Amino acid sequence: MTQITSSFYAYLSRLRWIKRWGLKRNAYDENVMEHSWEVSVIAHTLALIKNHYYEGQVDANAIATAALYHDITEVITGDLPTPIKYHSPEISAAYKRIEHQAEIELLALLPNELKADFKKLIDHDEIPLEHLQIIKAADKISAYLKCQSELKAGNLEFETAAAQLAIAISALEQPEVVFFMNAFVPSCGLTLDGLMNTF
Repeated sequence: MTQITSSFYAYLSRLRWIKRWGLKRNAYDENVMEHSWEVSVIAHTLALIKNHYYEGQVDANAIATAALYHDITEVITGDLPTPIKYHSPEISAAYKRIEHQAEIELLALLPNELKADFKKLIDHDEIPLEHLQIIKAADKISAYLKCQSELKAGNLEFETAAAQLAIAISALEQPEVVFFMNAFVPSCGLTLDGLMNTF
């Protein structure tokens, strides 16, 4: 077999250097790599909740994997803060085009035999809508948890974002999201000692 070389993973590894929440003062820095992991595990849990409690039939493993790659284009675009991304319809549309072009360029880095598999994970047009809805919900929950950790640290810079995300999450009208918010989120604010007392 001919030796194949690709810089695809080298790009992925740089997600750890891309900071999120760039327009805000942060008590705790968060990078895109750790955020992607958190979104993946939340999305996986949401999918399982949907299947077990609300008669869903989604592929939880496929959703978790797609969630791992949901911000992959930021190795090219960087993290564009939400207030900027949705500042106007023109900026939103332009950013969507940039994201799509970044998807194309990243896929082009892969060996031909792997492109079809990764296209199902990276190209948002290839991901089922129901999967995208769960990943988007997980993304919002992850952002909400980040806001809560900042507020707990006394950083009021995240007060408005936390309130806006709470409203956005409530508006999703996804029962699995309500379940997750009620069952899992309250304990996220506990100290280690508090968590130990939950056993």
